[in-house]
Amino acid sequence: MMKANDYNSVMARKAEIMLKSVGIDYSKFESGSIAFDYEKMMRETGYSLEEMQNIQYSVGVGNTPVLELKNLTELVRKCAPAGKGARIFMKDEASNPSGSFKARRAANSVYHAKRLGFKGVVTATSGNYGAAVASQAAINGLKCIVVQECYDSRGVGQPEIVEKARKCEALGAEVVQLSVGPELFYKFLLLLEETGYFNASLYTPFGIAGVETLGYEISMQFREKYGKDPDVVVCTNAGGGNMTGTARGLMKAGASSRLIAASVNLAGLHMASDGQFNKKSFTTGHTGFGMPFASWPDRSDVPRSAARPLRYMERYVTVAQGEVFYITEVLARLEGLEKGPAGNTALAAAFSLAQEMDQDQTIIVSETEYTGAGKHIQPQLSFARDNGIKIFFGDPVDEVPGKNIILPSHPSLIKARDVDLVHMRKSLIKTAVNTYKVEPTEEDIAFLAEETNSCVEFVKDALKSIK
Repeated sequence: MMKANDYNSVMARKAEIMLKSVGIDYSKFESGSIAFDYEKMMRETGYSLEEMQNIQYSVGVGNTPVLELKNLTELVRKCAPAGKGARIFMKDEASNPSGSFKARRAANSVYHAKRLGFKGVVTATSGNYGAAVASQAAINGLKCIVVQECYDSRGVGQPEIVEKARKCEALGAEVVQLSVGPELFYKFLLLLEETGYFNASLYTPFGIAGVETLGYEISMQFREKYGKDPDVVVCTNAGGGNMTGTARGLMKAGASSRLIAASVNLAGLHMASDGQFNKKSFTTGHTGFGMPFASWPDRSDVPRSAARPLRYMERYVTVAQGEVFYITEVLARLEGLEKGPAGNTALAAAFSLAQEMDQDQTIIVSETEYTGAGKHIQPQLSFARDNGIKIFFGDPVDEVPGKNIILPSHPSLIKARDVDLVHMRKSLIKTAVNTYKVEPTEEDIAFLAEETNSCVEFVKDALKSIK
């Protein structure tokens, strides 16, 4: 008997489709209440650090260089108070086969799919992960389908997303392009069911565990070169995988580094809005993903996301679109390095944060990404102008997403702005209670303290305010 393929019928089969396509029985880790055993999920369905390194190194992923940005550091010190201006470094993940750190996630996911006997993989992403999965699928001889939210209802595609589609196709993937809206997840589920392929989700334990090698390498390479860990590691934050995996890798190295998340401020723009889809000039690393996924990770395409960034970030900052475009140009002009906007989001934040730090301290951006036709500054700014966005030089503090892009008139105007983590922690606790509709147990409270990187007393106070 043929199964009904209308939207409601497919969504009703979501749990069944997920179980078959991922091969993880998430119910094994549930408590029946709010809490679930996150570390058990990571242990039983992931890989050891050594196994992940072996998988990645066998396909040319990882062991990427750490680059010191001496000229950028010099510029920082010209803007900073006397004695301030930490040395700035970056981990050059653009040297991975697909051009981003997401090759680490994809290497493990595709390896796991092949190990389980799947003939192909499917992933839903408009970002670098699609190219990473396509690259690893090609290496491992598997089929690959990338489902991509690409256009608004007029059929107009954002240049950066179109660029990524070209890269996916060049690496042998079939790219299914859709307009913005709920159709993406429906089509994704339907393809998983029809093909019987593996769900190479960004948010599985093996995908997130793949990023642990990044954090571990940062610590090991820094110790070898400079005799200590970096003082601060800045991670661009969207769905949370970069922050989570990097943090866990640093912890496995016993690193003392402070972790700071950074996103582009797109406040006021709705990510699922057809009318606002092309009003944003950043397709990843922005608050439209960073905020909701940090305050409630389990909104992804698996029952329990392995990316849980609020557990690890010690500080969360935002930068303006104009600041990221500006720092991209500065990086090219001063350091001779052309890199894409994702890593440069963290770099813009690092430029500001370094001015708070002493000159003998170090700050590293955890990743870079490749750049290409649609990722360059000019096509992005030209597209913004075509969509009615005003572009001018001034103070980025006045930037209004969807209305203007303000390039800093002087580098000293680049300022990382703090996000209220206390508010985000309380938001996660409130969402958890409203989602599961239970009276939190002591186990739930302990779990929520871990989820929010806080303490039991904080959670209890938050619960009182909710009531």
